[in-house]
This record gives sequence, C-alpha cells and structure tokens, in this order.
Amino acid sequence: MNFTRWSARLPGTQRRAARDDHSAVPAARAEYAQDETGSGPPQGEPDGPATRPPAPALEHLSARDILGQLPALVALVHGPEHRVAYVNDAYAAAFGPRPAGVPAAEAMPELTELSLLPLMDQVLRSGTPRTVKSRKAGSGNSYTVTCTPVQHDKDKGHEGGVLVYAADVTDHAEAAERLRTSERRHRETAVTLQRSLLPQELEQPDDLRIAATYQPGGTDAAVGGDWYDVITLGAGRTALVIGDVMGRGVRAAAVMGQLRTAVRAYARLDLPPHEVLQLLDGLAAEIDASQIATCAYAVHDPNEGLLVYASAGHLPILVRDEDGTVHRAEGPTGPPLGTGGWTHTSGTIALPPGSTAVLYTDGLVERRNEDIDEGVAALERALSGAKGAPQVVCDRLMRSLNITAEHDDDVAVLVVQHPARTGSTAELFHNASLDLLGGIEAAPRARAFATGVLTSWRFPVELCDLGVLAAGELVANSLQHGTPPMRLGLRRTDRRLIIEVTDGDDHLPRRRRAEPADEAGRGISIVATIATSWGSRRTPGGGKAVWCEFALPR
Repeated sequence: MNFTRWSARLPGTQRRAARDDHSAVPAARAEYAQDETGSGPPQGEPDGPATRPPAPALEHLSARDILGQLPALVALVHGPEHRVAYVNDAYAAAFGPRPAGVPAAEAMPELTELSLLPLMDQVLRSGTPRTVKSRKAGSGNSYTVTCTPVQHDKDKGHEGGVLVYAADVTDHAEAAERLRTSERRHRETAVTLQRSLLPQELEQPDDLRIAATYQPGGTDAAVGGDWYDVITLGAGRTALVIGDVMGRGVRAAAVMGQLRTAVRAYARLDLPPHEVLQLLDGLAAEIDASQIATCAYAVHDPNEGLLVYASAGHLPILVRDEDGTVHRAEGPTGPPLGTGGWTHTSGTIALPPGSTAVLYTDGLVERRNEDIDEGVAALERALSGAKGAPQVVCDRLMRSLNITAEHDDDVAVLVVQHPARTGSTAELFHNASLDLLGGIEAAPRARAFATGVLTSWRFPVELCDLGVLAAGELVANSLQHGTPPMRLGLRRTDRRLIIEVTDGDDHLPRRRRAEPADEAGRGISIVATIATSWGSRRTPGGGKAVWCEFALPR
C-alpha cells in the first residue's frame, strides 16, 4: 500500500514524495523555526549554551510522521469495505498490528466492539465527521472516537476513506461511573428512607374504603418529601393527611418523617384541623427553617357526612359524587408550614355515601409547560369518570395524568370512598340518639333507651349489659359535670359499638384513681375498664363529646 497518496490529502499536508525520515516531531517553538532564508537558529556564544539542532518545518513532515507520534489511536481505512491502510503505533500497542488491505470487519474486531462500522459507513457516504463518546471496548478501556472522511481522487481512481481517531478516556469514564454509582446509592437510600417512613399498611375505618399510591421521581430526579396518612380518631371519626416537604433527598425524607410523626401525635389530641396545622407550623420552623412543607388535614365524621379540613398551602381536595359530578374544596388556604405568622382556619366539604375524595401532591398535576390549574382541571376530568375500588381509582388517575416511572417528580395520591350501603350490608350500620332532658331522671331513661336499642340490634346479652353500663356511666358523668344541651348517641358498624354523650360544657374529663372513701370519680375508670377504648374531644360549637367503643365479636 502506497501511503504517500493518502498522506498528501490529509488536512495540513502537501502533495510530495514519500520520506524515509521518520524522526519524532519536536515541540514547535517560534524561536527555533527556520527563517525564510533557510538560516538556522542563532548560534550560542563560545561559552554559552550548546547549539540545538534545527527543527523540521511542518511542510517537511509527512502525515505518517505526525500520526505515528500521536498518543491517541489512529487508523486509516479506505473504500466501502474499509480496508486497512494504516494504524499508528498507539493503535498497534492497544489492539495489536493490523494487516494492510484487509477489510476492517475481519482485521479490526475492536471496531465492531465499539459499534463503529455503521458510523464509518455513514461518514463515508455523507462526507461529514461524526464523534461518539465513551464507547467501551472488550479490553475494558473506554474511548471517545471521531471518524473523519478522507477525500478521494476520482481522476486517479483513488477511493475515499475514513480516518479513525480514538482518545482513551477510561479514567474519565470510570470517574463518571463512580459518580453515577454514588448518586444511585444516595437515591436508593433516600427512597428506602422515604418508603419506610410512609404507612406500611393503611388503617381501614369502618365507614370508609381507602387506598394510596406513592411513586418516587424518575432516576434522574432527587427523591422528595411527599407523604400521606390515615388515622382513626375513635367514635367512627377518621383523620386524612397529605403533605409535601419542599426539598430533595435524604434531608427532605427525614423532615417528612418528623412531620408525619407529629401529625399522628397531634391527631390523638382530637383537635380541629386548623389547630393541628397551627401546631405543625411552629414545629416545622423548629425542625428546619430552610425547608417548608405543604399539608392538608381533614377529619371525616360519619354522623355528619362531612369532611372538615384545613390546608397549609396545599392543593384543593376533590370530591366526586355518585353521579360523577366533581367538587373542589374552595375553603380558606393558609401559607405552607414553617412560614409562621398565620392563623389557619377550617372549612367543610360534603362527603355523602357513594362519594369519593382524592387528596394528592403537586407531582400529580404540575407540569413544567402548564399552569397548575390546568393540571387540577385535568385531574377533575379524570376523576369524573373514575369508578371502582379505591386502588383502581388510584391507578386510573395515575395513568390518565401520564405518570410513569420516568416522571420528574414524586407523586402521592390518597383515595377515600364513602360507600353507599344497601341490603344486608346496610343492616350492619345503625344509628340511634336520645336528647337528655330534665334532671337526674334522665339517667334511668338513658339506660332504658340503651337497653331497647342494643337488644333490637341483636347483640349478645353480655355486650348489651356492658353497653348499658357504659351508657349509664357516661350519662351520669355528663349530668353531674356538664351543662345542657345533652344527648346520648348509639352507633353500630360491622366491627364495633360506639356510645357517645355530648353536652354544653367544654371541660374534658380525665381518668383518675378514686380512693376507697370517695363517693365519686369512678365513672370514667369503669368505662375505660370495660370498653375497648374511650376518649373525649371538644365540639366545634362549644361543649364536648365523651365516647367509648366495644369491638364486636367476629
């Protein structure tokens, strides 16, 4: 193979005869280059430095001289079969010498490993250089490769070719891989922490059916602090929580875990939703003033068929009626948690039997190129046609809003259904109430009422006796310490019997140890002993409610 005809057409070279001189290319410096007269560099003084040999001019060097000294890997091929014309020393050191005139597909398997042959075909056809980055060879080294077309001489029958220039970037590729591995482990840690802090199993209240979905952002997105929770408050009431910490990574997940724990603690106080958010607001500022969070907290009372809710900068709750009409909670919304200086307020939205409520985070509806109201409107349209079990509704909403594994933000969705019960199922849910009028004579009327109702509900005799005893003690406690109006309520579900007494006094009872000589103070202790659970709360209009529950035999 005559390399001269190739080297003459490489950029920066001239057409000339082949040279036998393959001397190394020295570092080019202007002060050592020959001038136009051909004189050499200035001679040193007799006692000065030694005279340096003259450096060859660029036009005196062949392409072979230049390419042979490059540390990068260089190969020259020609023709549509990419027959080998030349490989430099660096290429031979990396992959071994290659016989001239043999097609690259046979003589250069490394090009196949690097998937370069199709690229070289494209370069030869188009005459346009192409570069691929960080391709890994079978040896384990990574290369960034540039394929440059070499012009052909039609007059002399010379075929075009491709100059393959490969730079070894193994160190860079390994560093990038270590960084990706570190980021992947960091993300896995955050996702594991996030999932471990979410409810492992949702509580399922008697009157509601609930499902939830959490999906972390795609592999290129840092994990956020989305969370949800379901908390049974007693007396058939249920707290629903959805929140989002405005941060990323492990820190956001840790803050989320602290807030979720605090919500559960505050919920046990059975406070109104706006008071729970008020407490959370102060706590969020203490946890980390640089990270704020949004949160919606709602309480469902089956006796009223309402969701009482408060929002701290969170997106509105949506409720779908049985006929498909979707309502948006339009109540007051305060600033996010952690900002301080704001008094939150509560609002209400109806949740009648047959309806479905959806609580969600912004990852479900927010898009980079859309206003967030458009996303909420899209969710309303999807919810209007979503039927089935809560988990089915969850999955359908995620699909309708194009939430995939590559979505760029975390998504949390909580679906709550208040089923409409008919037939035999409806027979397992009953309510009965009695207004307590008059003085001490109200106590025997309450016991007689409780006896008749519990007997009609066909409870076992032992459970009827315990229920009547508990109702009598709660009514007696209210008559002694409370103020009118007073009311006794009985409720049964498929799982429990609930007894509740309300009055107009807002002082909550507490359990205390009665001394043997005491004539009072044993009522709440008796109720706490015989009932599965008991509790008390202040009612919104003033006054209080004291309740107890009995688990029904299966």
